[in-house]
Amino acid sequence: MNDPDFPLPVPEQLIEQLSSLTAQQKAFLAGYLWSETKGAGTGGAGVAAPNRKITVISASATGNAAGIAKKLTERLKSESLDATLTSAGSYKARQLPKEDIVIISTSTQGDGDPPEEGVPLHGYLFGKKAPKLDGLSFAVIGLGDTSYPLFCQAGIDFDTKLGELGGERLLDRVDCDVDYEAMADAWIEDVVVKLKDVAGGGAAVAETVIPTDASSQVESAFNKDNPYTATLLNNHPLVTDGAGRMIAHIEIDLDESGLQYQVGDALGVVTNNPPELVDEILEFCGLSGGENVDGRAGSVTIREALIEQCDLNQLTPKFLTDYAGTADSDALTALIEDNDKLKEFQAWTPLIGLLHDHPQKLEAQRLYDGLKALAPRLYSIASSQEEVGEEVHLCVAVVDIEANGKVYHGSASGLLSNRLDEGDEVQVFVEPNSRFRLPQDQDTPIIMIGPGTGIAPFRAFMQQRNAEDAQGKNWLFFGNRNYRNDFLYQAEWIEYRDKGLLHEFSLAWSRDGDEKVYVQDKIREEAEQFWQWLEQGAHVYVCGDASRMAKDVETAILEVIAQQGGKDDAVEYLNELREADRYQRDVY
Repeated sequence: MNDPDFPLPVPEQLIEQLSSLTAQQKAFLAGYLWSETKGAGTGGAGVAAPNRKITVISASATGNAAGIAKKLTERLKSESLDATLTSAGSYKARQLPKEDIVIISTSTQGDGDPPEEGVPLHGYLFGKKAPKLDGLSFAVIGLGDTSYPLFCQAGIDFDTKLGELGGERLLDRVDCDVDYEAMADAWIEDVVVKLKDVAGGGAAVAETVIPTDASSQVESAFNKDNPYTATLLNNHPLVTDGAGRMIAHIEIDLDESGLQYQVGDALGVVTNNPPELVDEILEFCGLSGGENVDGRAGSVTIREALIEQCDLNQLTPKFLTDYAGTADSDALTALIEDNDKLKEFQAWTPLIGLLHDHPQKLEAQRLYDGLKALAPRLYSIASSQEEVGEEVHLCVAVVDIEANGKVYHGSASGLLSNRLDEGDEVQVFVEPNSRFRLPQDQDTPIIMIGPGTGIAPFRAFMQQRNAEDAQGKNWLFFGNRNYRNDFLYQAEWIEYRDKGLLHEFSLAWSRDGDEKVYVQDKIREEAEQFWQWLEQGAHVYVCGDASRMAKDVETAILEVIAQQGGKDDAVEYLNELREADRYQRDVY
């Protein structure tokens, strides 16, 4: 009741209305009123409202989305905002309804899928138990590649679903292509400005010093922006001449670089394009190669740019559409208007093929501007430093591209297997993959599923377990075309089996019989034992193709969980394994 001797400065009715506000609304209102008055009536000594809590989540495949999230968090902290950084892989999805402000930085992989560490959060938002998010404010940045049809789809999914579930969108989503840095930096500044307005308590505190975590203290001086110049030690085929394709074992000397990696990490290889291919392209375009263009790092000749800076194999739909507009080709125009045919054409046709089949002259700058930046290629590391020391091993399938009546090779796979000789230099860096790690408990059983070159990290796993004398059981599912032609690292697997280190061995050959057999078929055949291993605490690892194999394997695992385990919601059970780091995938 209001005391008449001490009248309230605001109507009692307003106080009653304020009592109905949520904690988030009260915090916002307190900050708003403080900023309006700036301490008026108190000599500037008023108590500021607390900052709103900001959670920055990174869902990253190659580290780019994580880098943006880290940079944003540092900027927010420098403005004295209450920001916490976490990876989607470490984040408990069911915490989301309790959050105040969430900022998501995500990449996209495969056919529009979220990166592996973002799958549980994505599944939670799109699942049967999706929460109401009426009290949540959010913003999303997506990273993608315009050469894929579902560009930045994971970012679109997160942004759309958070809004549909009741969240308040603070800023429009930003979708970034391969050259993401400038756009991402601008977005970071926009977020900081917005959050200073809506999330700051107004307290005038000193700039926060951002602590350096332990992992960054031991980071190598070499990274994607500053790769190490290594030496190619060895290159030999892993398949016979009858395999119909080349898969090579590559050994690279890290010498005294100090580069360290863990099993499960990837090696980034900085690549370029063959000069003879570039000369063919220049001839088709009617260019000498000496024309200057405004490149990403200043003026450069078009020939230098095509060799060092441009992706000549993956054409974007935008470039194809622009090219068709002036190509005077009815066939190309018709193809551009058919999304399915365009997708197939784009997947299998490099620039040289386009120029050959639908020729036209191009200005140097138009050609350069239409092409994607040539990004480093990442390969799952196929060795353990416990065994190979200052070396790193790769298992590389050489990409064959037919065009112009010739066979061309993928940029990085061609570089490693064909264009470099032993003793030649190659620029590399380590790309950590914290979401693909052996169990800390060496007694834990593991199931490894890796057809084709997906076997690479499991060779590293076995080297590591052998070096550590780990007692946990090991089960390999491997598949390829033929037993005789492309059983990768066959002698090593047989040796591990004979030593008692490889306890189970399930092989699938797609072209050795009347019916094609794949690793997912072997999982179904071994369903009872597969479930027994899960019950014993086994960790499951999958490596390889994301678009088909990984999805087919996951379907088979879900069937095992439902049928052998009697689980009504196999998807939820699998996501629980994922959150417990018992189901890990390295897919691409």
